[in-house]
Amino acid sequence: MADNRHMTIKTPETISRDIGEKLERLRLSRNITQAELAQDAGISERTLRRLESGDNPTLDSLIRVLISLKIQQNVDLLVPDPRVRPIERVRTKGGERQRSSSTEPTKKTKQWEWGAKK
Repeated sequence: MADNRHMTIKTPETISRDIGEKLERLRLSRNITQAELAQDAGISERTLRRLESGDNPTLDSLIRVLISLKIQQNVDLLVPDPRVRPIERVRTKGGERQRSSSTEPTKKTKQWEWGAKK
């Protein structure tokens, strides 16, 4: 399991900027112009510039660029596969969770005592 103790919490804006910078570096390392990538991805150059600067890109634009750069398989790293681990299958008797647990506190019942009246 990954050690998350030293992870810094980033804002959505920071994450968008980081992704944009990485995409720009990747594009440049492949010697692709913004015009070429935008055309291949089916987006405007302005949209690509906004994506590379982290200026609130749309998910659709991001996916189009990832496909054009042939790195769409990396999307799987963003959201882990939610399938149940083997130990969870044992705990749930073979099934996968269908619903989330209730957030309401469970009703506290009074401890039964010997000789207590009903």
